[in-house]
Amino acid sequence: MDFVCPLCNGIEEVNINCPICSVQMKDSGAIVNYLDDYSPYLSNDITQLVDGAPRSKCMHLFTCEKCQYDKRIQIDRVRI
Repeated sequence: MDFVCPLCNGIEEVNINCPICSVQMKDSGAIVNYLDDYSPYLSNDITQLVDGAPRSKCMHLFTCEKCQYDKRIQIDRVRI
């Protein structure tokens, strides 16, 4: 069995409100997808070592479309 990120795999949604303007923030994806041009295509075994989160978590970037505030949130991986 593998552990996967429920957000990256469309299993769950997380609703987070902006601490600045209280608008619901948008999940802009996993931080590893922003590292370089090939990051989204690499295996999770490689990318989960470089996002700064423990192996049991996936670091996501949430952004507020109203005030442009962004925040990194650690998402617990789930067993499938």
